[in-house]
Amino acid sequence: VQLVESGGGLVQPGGSLRLSCAASGSIFSINTMGWYRQAPGKQRELVASINSGGTTNYGDSVKGRFTISGDNAKNTVYLQMNSLKPDDTAVYYCNADIIEFRGASGYSSVDSWGQGTQVTVSS
Repeated sequence: VQLVESGGGLVQPGGSLRLSCAASGSIFSINTMGWYRQAPGKQRELVASINSGGTTNYGDSVKGRFTISGDNAKNTVYLQMNSLKPDDTAVYYCNADIIEFRGASGYSSVDSWGQGTQVTVSS
């Protein structure tokens, strides 16, 4: 299973960015996909997640500004980030809880991470 992220970059305070994360591989089903972030010197924290039923969860610092959505047919999750602040500067990581099909070995639960994409909010 592989997660490929895109959409990071440099944006001014108050601006917007949209991150995408596509999962590929021998995927039987995806339970949850989400975004975490880690700023220098800080612990990794949940930004937002969405489960297969469409239920979303957000970190307190991004509620009302960020929106997570998913496309089940494409195994892709999006993070729309509006009203960005300098405190949002971090490496953003995609995460997915996936049931992988392994042929004769059956199925296996996989906690997969993307390589990370840098988001910098600065004037």
